[in-house]
Amino acid sequence: MRKLIVCNIISVDGFYSGPNDDVMAMPFDVPFDAYNAERLHAADTLLLGRRSFEGFQSYWPSVIENPDASPAEQEVSRLNNAIDKVVVSDSLTDADLDPWTNTQIVSRADAHGAVAELKRGPGREIVMFGSHVLWNDLLTAGLVDELHLMIGSAFLGEGVPVFTGPRTGLRLLDAKVLDGSQLVLARYAATT
Repeated sequence: MRKLIVCNIISVDGFYSGPNDDVMAMPFDVPFDAYNAERLHAADTLLLGRRSFEGFQSYWPSVIENPDASPAEQEVSRLNNAIDKVVVSDSLTDADLDPWTNTQIVSRADAHGAVAELKRGPGREIVMFGSHVLWNDLLTAGLVDELHLMIGSAFLGEGVPVFTGPRTGLRLLDAKVLDGSQLVLARYAATT
């Protein structure tokens, strides 16, 4: 069975994004992109909620051609462009997918069944970035296998909490500082 792995950066005080849902308030660095490229190499499906999909779609496709982008950012761009994507949305249509035509749209009502079917199918890992509303729902439904939380060295004081569901058990798999980074990677297995 394929694993669904959620990768997100969070602040020390547990926020997914800053005030007014500003993701750029997060303490990103080059090892963050390198780790995300590593996760994309291990996967063959990228699962996203609508808002994260739209953000990725507007940013990542052209980064590969940006000479000022780091090699890690260019690799994430290349991998994001190539990987099959599944986006959960009730408002997107096929006309909204350009330039990412290798994308399937699943309705919110069908999300649990579609993700369960993806996990039963052949292939490598399913990776999910951002999309905290969706992964919170999938975690409480027992569909997330691992959480890879990159804890940044900043208190935001306010913002969007990383998790808003009921108490949910996790088992720490390992924790380490990413090489050359201020980010602590804590990997958890979801327990049910």
